[in-house]
Amino acid sequence: MERAELTALLRATGCAVEREGNFFLRDPKRGAVAISAAGTGSERGWLMIPSGGTSGALKFARHDERTLGAAVEGFCTHFGLGRVNAVDVLPAHHVSGLMARVRCATTGGAHVAWEWKRLETGETPALRGGSDWVISLVPTQLQRLLASPEAMAWLRGFKIVFVGGGPVWPELADAAARAELRVSLSYGMTETAAMVAALRPEEFLNGARSSGRALPHARLTVTAAGTVGVEGESVFRGYFPEWRAGRVFETEDLAHCDAQGHWHILGRRDALIITGGEKVNPAEVEAALRATGEFADVAVVGVPDAEWGERVVACYPAGGVAPDLARVAAGLGALAGRQRPKSYVALADWPRNALGKADRVALAAAARRALG
Repeated sequence: MERAELTALLRATGCAVEREGNFFLRDPKRGAVAISAAGTGSERGWLMIPSGGTSGALKFARHDERTLGAAVEGFCTHFGLGRVNAVDVLPAHHVSGLMARVRCATTGGAHVAWEWKRLETGETPALRGGSDWVISLVPTQLQRLLASPEAMAWLRGFKIVFVGGGPVWPELADAAARAELRVSLSYGMTETAAMVAALRPEEFLNGARSSGRALPHARLTVTAAGTVGVEGESVFRGYFPEWRAGRVFETEDLAHCDAQGHWHILGRRDALIITGGEKVNPAEVEAALRATGEFADVAVVGVPDAEWGERVVACYPAGGVAPDLARVAAGLGALAGRQRPKSYVALADWPRNALGKADRVALAAAARRALG
C-alpha cells in the first residue's frame, strides 16, 4: 500500500489526528490528545498507534506503510490468502482494528465494520462475495458468542476466527473446537503491527493449542530473560517522539518455543506476583479458576501484603451468581499453595479497555480498596 492510500484510509476511520504530515490514532471517546510537534516530519515512523502496557501509560508506537505492508504480506502468505474479507468488531484506533482495514484495502477485499454490541445481541452481517472471510475476537468475546447457537452457526461461515489479545483458557479453546470453529490462536502487539505468530485453523481443530509458528515476515527468539524477542520489517520504529535502536524488540512476554516451532506464550513478566519470595504467574491461576466453572470472568492480581510481600487475590465481576468457594477450592488441587488465591473480591466496576481486556492496574487498585 502506498502512503497516499494509507493516509486516505486513516482519515476515513475518524480516529486520526494529523500533525505536520504525521498521523496519530486516538480513541474518540477519550477526547482530544495533547500532541507535540517534536519528533514529527520523518518519512518513516509517521503513523503513531496508541499502545499501553500493564502500567496503563499511553504511548504511541511509530509505524508507516513499510511496517504495515510487511505485516500484511506475511499474514497473507502464512494463511494462503490472496484476498482478505473481514468483519471487524474492533476499534479502528487499535492495531487489530486498523490492520483489518489495511489487509482488506491492500488485497482488494471487503471490510465490514460492525459494532460488538450488535453482534453480542445476535445481529450479524451477511457474508457475501466468497468464503474467505475472517474475524478477530478477544477471548471474552468468543466466550459470550459460544453461548448462542445462532452466533455459532454464523461463525462457522468464516475461513478463520482469530482469537488474540489475551490468554485463551483450555476450556474455551475446547468449546470452540467442539463447535467446529476454524480458530487461529495468535500472538502479536501494537509494536509488531499485530500478529507475528499464529496457529493455522487446521492445527487448532487437530488439537494444537499454542500460538502457532512465526509468520514469514517475523523472526522470534527467546531472550536471556525468557521473553520473546521480535525482529523483522513490521517492528515499530520507536515510541514517539523517540526512535528505537537495535534490530530486536524485546517484549515483556514470557514464552518458549517447542520442537515443532510452535510458540507458547506464558504471560507477561511484569505481571508476575512475588509472594513469599516465589513467583506466581496469574495466567496459570486464572486458567485453574476458570476450569472450576464457577467464574464467568476472573482476573488474578497481586495486592501488597506486610508478611508475604504480595498476596494473590482473585477478582470477579459482582452482580451475577456468586461462586461456590468450596467447589473452587476443591478444583484447585493441582496448584501449589503459593498459587492459590488468599482472597476473593467481587467488584461492581469491572474495568476494561476498548478491546474488552481486563485493566489489571485498575483491578489491582480496586482490590486494594476493597480489602482495606
